[in-house]
Amino acid sequence: MVNFIWLFFIVAGFVVAAFQGRIELVTEAVFDGAKSGVTVCFGLISIMVFWLGVMRIAEDAGLLQAMARLLSPIVRWLFPGIPRNHPALGYIMSNMSANIFGLGNAATPMGIKAMQELQRLNPNKDIASPAMCTLLALNTASITLVPTTLIAIRMSYDSANPAEIVGTTLIATFISTLAAILVDKWYRKRYTPIPPVKG
Repeated sequence: MVNFIWLFFIVAGFVVAAFQGRIELVTEAVFDGAKSGVTVCFGLISIMVFWLGVMRIAEDAGLLQAMARLLSPIVRWLFPGIPRNHPALGYIMSNMSANIFGLGNAATPMGIKAMQELQRLNPNKDIASPAMCTLLALNTASITLVPTTLIAIRMSYDSANPAEIVGTTLIATFISTLAAILVDKWYRKRYTPIPPVKG
């Protein structure tokens, strides 16, 4: 569906420019967009390499394991249906840790692996399990201490203070995470079937 939406915008842009007799604006926009994309990508690559290196150092130093232990009680509360010591829990904690440090690109592979493990536990393979819905909600609304990607984008556009968004991002992501957890718990309570009482 998204492909059709983008196709509509592209075709509409060409048609409008052609009717106005200013088709050269489309060509200029294409080249400007490509140039901006490459510039932003180089800025993102540098900051991502830096933070991924920091994460690797933190992993070798045991910081990520310590964070995983810190997150363990929260993860057990958020995902009560996952058996203890299941591989999905490790992937979920790695995903959450990467999101907390604003490394969305590093969090994605862990999120995918967690979803694959949760699908193995899912009794109905055609419908997302409650744990899968919880993971998706948390991954989308994750609290972020350091918005690495946004800082990199602001740096690539010569922001005077690229890191000034840290405070507001922390507040916004804290609220979004809290809202996601509350809504998830409400839906779980409302739609989880109550087992029949044996008499």
